[in-house]
Amino acid sequence: MFGGMPANDDDPDRTLDVIIVMGVSGSGKSTVAKGISTVMRWEFAEGDAFHSDANVEKMRSGQPLTDDDRWPWLESIGDWISGKEAAGESAVVTCSALRRVYRDLLRRDRPSVRFLHVEAPSTVIEDRMNHRPGHYMPSSLLPSQLATLEPLEPDEPGVEITNEGTAAAVLDRALGALGLSKDSRA
Repeated sequence: MFGGMPANDDDPDRTLDVIIVMGVSGSGKSTVAKGISTVMRWEFAEGDAFHSDANVEKMRSGQPLTDDDRWPWLESIGDWISGKEAAGESAVVTCSALRRVYRDLLRRDRPSVRFLHVEAPSTVIEDRMNHRPGHYMPSSLLPSQLATLEPLEPDEPGVEITNEGTAAAVLDRALGALGLSKDSRA
């Protein structure tokens, strides 16, 4: 299996994975991550839940976050991942992880971390953002996210998939790209 580290249990062949489903807002991260969580029976965490109230209000008002806004948020997600590793639990979390330095922070001293970059055409993403009820992120921030996005580099532990087709087809594509299946549940 691609990536992972030995889990803390009685099965030495089992690996520990923490998958960070990344991409711009509206790319389908949450849908894919929830699907992985369900199939693999792993805990799921929504990265947006780690944002401070100030960050949420800033985005709601149409202001892009700065690195200074993002560092504490990323560190909170990293702490959650460290807790999963310490407990020997595989998990999946969403996080835009738009820049390499953000991803480096998230995987520092966390050997189980792998990234799944979910991509979709910007017109599709904008349409999704305009039609999802109750989310604080306006589509006016999509251009700043796209401008900030740095694709995964070859030395980063991760894969990219396109979010095209049905949710089931995208989930199958994600599981296949990650080398996961129902039979490999941790």
